[in-house]
Amino acid sequence: MAELEPKPFPPGRYPLIVVGSGPGGLQLTYCLTRLGVDHAVLSQDDAPGGMFRRWPVFQRMLSWTKPYTGFDRSSREYERYDWNSLLAEEESCRGVMPGVMDGTSYFPSRPEMERGLVLFAERTGVRVRYGCRWETTRKDAGGDLVLGTSDGEYRAPIVVFAVGVAQPFRPPIPGLADVPHYGELRSVETYADRRVFIIGKQNSGFEIASGLLPWARQIILASPSPAKLSVNTHSLVGVRARYVQPYEDSVLAGGVIILDASIEEVKLAGTVYQVSTRNARENLSLVVEVDDVIAATGFTAPLRDLPELGVRIVGQSRLPVQTPFWESASVPGIYFAGTINQGSQGMMKHGIPSNSGAVQGYRYNARVLARHLAEAHFGVKTARRPMAADEVIPFMCAEARYGPELWHQRSYLAHVISIDADRGIVDEGISPLATFVDLEGPDGAAIALESNGHDDLYPIVYVRRHGAAVKEHLLPGHPLLDFERDEHRSAIAAALEPLLSPSLSRPRS
Repeated sequence: MAELEPKPFPPGRYPLIVVGSGPGGLQLTYCLTRLGVDHAVLSQDDAPGGMFRRWPVFQRMLSWTKPYTGFDRSSREYERYDWNSLLAEEESCRGVMPGVMDGTSYFPSRPEMERGLVLFAERTGVRVRYGCRWETTRKDAGGDLVLGTSDGEYRAPIVVFAVGVAQPFRPPIPGLADVPHYGELRSVETYADRRVFIIGKQNSGFEIASGLLPWARQIILASPSPAKLSVNTHSLVGVRARYVQPYEDSVLAGGVIILDASIEEVKLAGTVYQVSTRNARENLSLVVEVDDVIAATGFTAPLRDLPELGVRIVGQSRLPVQTPFWESASVPGIYFAGTINQGSQGMMKHGIPSNSGAVQGYRYNARVLARHLAEAHFGVKTARRPMAADEVIPFMCAEARYGPELWHQRSYLAHVISIDADRGIVDEGISPLATFVDLEGPDGAAIALESNGHDDLYPIVYVRRHGAAVKEHLLPGHPLLDFERDEHRSAIAAALEPLLSPSLSRPRS
């Protein structure tokens, strides 16, 4: 019998450690490996996939992968329509998800999503030490972070935590600890002809309501704030359109009731639950008797002892406060990847946060983070492409129309070019928009897509010249989202005219 391959990355010291093997950890280790950065990857799971090995509970993703788009599935342009595949340079490793979907929906099932992540790991050859649980964290006298794990101690000056936001959260409501949380539901048929009270009106609450519509006699969804629909905010902020059936049924009196009320107590009285609610606006109390109560009250990041180490956290989800490059704002050397990246919301000019809580957002963050780590900590010089002056305007128009990083990370990621007399015009690639706007640097321009929660998205060009404050130049929108028209070229040309002097018309060697 062939000898089994030993686990990679035994306990010891490494230049960098990644914790987690969900899509965020997989994407980051792939990118670090491509850049030649030596690192170890640890995961408590037995296989790739992270939270997608268990959830969503009703087995269908909220993020879509559209098979037929007019673009080759291995192309960069196709990434706009494929929200679930991870990124790779090798053609055989790109656009993995459409190949594992059965065609019944362009929302992959949970098993299909898990299979796509496993295939990515297999095809790219990423190495992970599975079954190794991170348990404690401390700093030693030399400044290394020391991770206590189920396999022993690991040390590194830099650690990236890609551990998800999947630890159930229950607010301190009396009696709530005794009811099931999302993910602890019984089989759906056991809710037949029963009255069900769901605490929470975000995606998980409406997902449960949608799944129980054929079974429950009555469904009540309640939380203090009115729910928003993503179709109204023109973003992923709010309940996704896939879950709007309970809204319609509530309006049509179809067995669904939606309450804007706080929950004050949940009490079991014999065979029924009594849920005490209060409408804050009118200060009216109401006790509702139901057969089942389900807490769809969200999740927190499982940061273990990182707050005791000094990592500042914020909000109900206990997200770490992060810099634009996803480093802890309070403990240097600790970084984050994956859905925890939503703790860095970006500039939020119009109140719309980044898409960093979803795969199609944080896969690009991981690539940007890998380059940042390689250059800032390991002395890796990544290539920058020189450009001619006459390339710039069509290039920026094409990025606005097709660039997947800009589409998926609106207001957060931007495509940057720099311009100076010595280097000429250089494509600097994708970077957090805040670092271009807030930090000093050479003359240059950045293009990003913005959302305001009311209108279709639109491009903005940011221009920095002579160290002065960055100026914004709003480009026209378009009903078909075509940003390669004459009016867009003219607007970009006017914005960049002070930068694109004849002396910079040729790239420098």
